[in-house]
Amino acid sequence: MPQPNNTSPYQLLGGELGVQNLVKAFYDLVECDPVGKPLLVMHNRGHGIAHAREAQFEFLSGFLGGPQLYFEHHRNSNVRTIHAHLEIGTLERDAWLACMNKALRQIEAEPQTEFLLMKHFSRIAEALRTQQ
Repeated sequence: MPQPNNTSPYQLLGGELGVQNLVKAFYDLVECDPVGKPLLVMHNRGHGIAHAREAQFEFLSGFLGGPQLYFEHHRNSNVRTIHAHLEIGTLERDAWLACMNKALRQIEAEPQTEFLLMKHFSRIAEALRTQQ
C-alpha cells in the first residue's frame, strides 16, 4: 500500500509503536465493547485473544509496509489462508470493521490515513467472509 509520496501506512501510524497502539486499542474494544463480542466469541473458540493480539501486530506490521514479522515467523502471510479455519459472516466482518474504525479514531490516526486503511480493510474483510 505505498503512498504517492512513498510514506507507508506503517510510517503514517508511527511505525512499530503506532501499530502496537492500534492493535491494543482494537483488541481492547474486542474484549470490552459490545460491538466486539462476535470477535471475542470467535477468538475464544480458537487460539485466544493473546495469540490474536500478537499475530495481528505481526501481520499488520508487514501489511502496512513495515517489517514482515508474520511472514518471518510463519512463512506465510496470505490473509485467506490465515483465516481459512474461521467461519466469518457478515456479523463478524462488520464487528471487525467497527472495532478497527473505533481503534483508528482512539489512536487519533490522521483522517486521510484512517480513510485509506478502512478502504483496504473493508475490501479484505469482505473477501474473508465465508458465511452470510
